[in-house]
Amino acid sequence: MEKVVGFSRAVRVGPYISVGGTAPVGPDGKTVGVGDPSAQARRCLEIIEEALRRAGASLGDVVRTRVLLTRIEDWEAVIRVRAEYFAEVRPVDTIMQVTRFVNPEWLVEFEVDAVISDGKAPQEIGPST
Repeated sequence: MEKVVGFSRAVRVGPYISVGGTAPVGPDGKTVGVGDPSAQARRCLEIIEEALRRAGASLGDVVRTRVLLTRIEDWEAVIRVRAEYFAEVRPVDTIMQVTRFVNPEWLVEFEVDAVISDGKAPQEIGPST
């Protein structure tokens, strides 16, 4: 769809990489895991992982994830899959419900932002006191 509608899966500017809304689409162009939010989340993250690799990064470089759901009640199933990929990385996260996607079979889309490290360890910022 990238060439059809004129967008990029991922864009890198210097050390910054943004990966756009990524839907659960298989190599055949069909929806993966129809009705299964976990399977769809896993497919989205597989696509994102490949896009990051092609941009010279990895999941370890991700600093933010955004989870878009058509059914907010799917959040726990989707977040369990997200944890498989990011439990050690611990990027910030936003979860939101949307009305629908362009394909009604899609239950979830992911977006991520990454920064290729300068060698310094990331610093988690807790609540202010």
